[in-house]
Amino acid sequence: MTRSAPTPGRTVVLTLLTLLAFAGNSILGRLALADGAIDPLTFSAVRLLSGALILLPFLRAGGAARPPWRPIAALALLAYALPFSLAYVSLDAGVGALLLFGAVQVTMLGVGHLRGERLRPAQWLGGSLAVLGFLVLVRPGLTAPAPMGAALMTLAGVAWGTYSLLGRGLAQPTLATARNFLMAAPLALLVRLLVSAPRPEPRGLALAVASGALTSGLGYALWYAALRGHSRISAALVQLAVPVIAALGGAWLLAEALTPRLVASAGLTVGGIALAILGGARALAATQPATAEAEHLPGADEAL
Repeated sequence: MTRSAPTPGRTVVLTLLTLLAFAGNSILGRLALADGAIDPLTFSAVRLLSGALILLPFLRAGGAARPPWRPIAALALLAYALPFSLAYVSLDAGVGALLLFGAVQVTMLGVGHLRGERLRPAQWLGGSLAVLGFLVLVRPGLTAPAPMGAALMTLAGVAWGTYSLLGRGLAQPTLATARNFLMAAPLALLVRLLVSAPRPEPRGLALAVASGALTSGLGYALWYAALRGHSRISAALVQLAVPVIAALGGAWLLAEALTPRLVASAGLTVGGIALAILGGARALAATQPATAEAEHLPGADEAL
């Protein structure tokens, strides 16, 4: 059955909501893990369990044409969630964000390049500005990260990039997200039960539940829906805005300093992303007749 293409306006709205959810997830994670209100494995398990529960009603969606279950996506989700929480035991937020989103970009852009997507001049310029803005935000004051923490966060970034790529082209993104959480949650709980950990504080549990149900479960469902309107390149680039939004949210919600460097970084990153996406959209429009069939990859709707 032929699916109608998502409208640009719908893609923009879904993408903005997703970026806000991702940034909110970072803030909730910082609040929960920074002072030991909850250990990383418990945080990950509660996060995934809460996401699975909030998405349970969507398991009945899809009608008769329901795609098969794909455990690989659930494993990618788990491979992101566990290292992400564990890495922040030894990494500060700036180093962790740089490693995470650097690995995401390398993964998604690398796969896009291997599959024939090329950056046009406007995309090169926009992507360079976005990366520059990101580095302006996190570079000053960075110290060498702990090797194990750096390895864990890099693994989390590769896993998240893989999870995003698996979600492109899905006809039923919310159903796929619900299934992914339902499969990943018991595995995360099993890992937690195999390792002893201190009793979490009620505040830590509440933050983990909010992270799982709102900014993870519903947020990732929005992300899978937004991916239908993105190329691999634009899907990678827009995520560079998440650390900037998280830092702005930290200044507002956590009383962190809103410095000129932060404002400049936000302008460079958001402006660069906009330029890259517009350049990609114009190039796609110019070649649409020739690439329409190539963009709909065989099996894309059954990626999960």
